[in-house]
Amino acid sequence: MPTAGHKVIVAPYPRTMREIFADEDLQRLGEIAELVWARDEELPPEVLEAALADAWAVVGLDPVIDAARLRLAPELRAIIEVGGHFPSTIDYAECFARGIRVLSCAPAFARQVAEMALGMTLASCRGLVEAHLQFQAGREEWQGDLRGDFSLFGQRIGFVGFGSIARELVTLLAPFGCSIDVFDPWLTRSVIEGGGCRPASLETVMSQSRVVFVLATPTPENQGLISRELIATMQQDALLAVISRAHLVDFDAVVEAADAGRIRAAIDVFPAEPMPATAPVRAAANLLLSPHRAASIRRERQAIGRMAVDDLELLARGLPPLVLQVAQPEAIRRRLPASPAALVEKKRA
Repeated sequence: MPTAGHKVIVAPYPRTMREIFADEDLQRLGEIAELVWARDEELPPEVLEAALADAWAVVGLDPVIDAARLRLAPELRAIIEVGGHFPSTIDYAECFARGIRVLSCAPAFARQVAEMALGMTLASCRGLVEAHLQFQAGREEWQGDLRGDFSLFGQRIGFVGFGSIARELVTLLAPFGCSIDVFDPWLTRSVIEGGGCRPASLETVMSQSRVVFVLATPTPENQGLISRELIATMQQDALLAVISRAHLVDFDAVVEAADAGRIRAAIDVFPAEPMPATAPVRAAANLLLSPHRAASIRRERQAIGRMAVDDLELLARGLPPLVLQVAQPEAIRRRLPASPAALVEKKRA
């Protein structure tokens, strides 16, 4: 049985408790731990620091757990973030040295983001939004000659990145009989092939795919990875689906290529959110735009709480976490090159 007496600080604000936890998962958590705070309000710093004295775990959105706060937390064994990334507000080196698990809820978003990626792709390649607007304006073309539209069946698809969203998307694409090329320099050939895809260069993915999905985690080294030059190699009317972060693409080049009729683009993430009212992307042609809502279905977000409790149950039994994404030293060093202290001060400011 799990060890009794654990204290878990739960502070998901501005997310709500109900948004994160289904009733049964909150009950499960209460059976292995005493919950501290667990309110739909921002956790005051002084309350956090007092609670760290005997806290076993912290569950929060971008929690500021720097070296000074870690010194206040001799019993801490896990930090679980509920934003879907590894925040720059944690002293990872100290956590690794002390054996404190840092876990991200990113896998909880994978299914609904993959679903949105597929939906945007189908809407874009079949021209559904444009047809809808034409119909409302009385300019619809009944059974017209849809020269630019294409079917997804049997197409050659490219992935930039092969994480949890990509793997869910492979399953959703299976009925369409697509072949999938993957560029992901963080993975070996056998891992990609084991996922039913082909390893490929970025140049091959961009130039040979009818649809390219941008799914990689942003890092300092992949900013602007999909350059203007690579966009220029895309097939006529190919679709670029920007799903993970706009950080990875030359955003101006994407908008210009779409507006010129060279490619189509489906975009859920942007360089600034919200985008300025005068941004060219708002008026460009051949774009399907969504205001960063791929992971916005609240019922699906309760997967965060379910997965968090699953891993906390394992940790309470002296077992390793198996469900959430685990921070690895090599990956964190590449994703967050700046010093934790500087990043935390920026966050606090």
